[in-house]
Amino acid sequence: MHITILTLTFALPGCRSLKEKRQRMGGLHERFGRNPAIAVCESGDHDRHDASEWSFVVVGGTSRDVASLCSEIEDKCQRTVDGRVMDVSRELL
Repeated sequence: MHITILTLTFALPGCRSLKEKRQRMGGLHERFGRNPAIAVCESGDHDRHDASEWSFVVVGGTSRDVASLCSEIEDKCQRTVDGRVMDVSRELL
């Protein structure tokens, strides 16, 4: 079994409230939490309006499966979140 922690840091320019922040993040938890191979949570910048950090724990049978899922998450976040991905880190466990 292979496990990776994928952490994405987003900049949300012009965001003025926590409510707007939730709307702009577009339901990442609901979208990715349906997949049994992925656990997701907002892991940082909870009180900031203009930034958000999300962590995804990705599990798979092979390192290739895990890398593919991580790339899919990154791509989908780039396309669907109303903000910019500022930093991406992957930690293999």
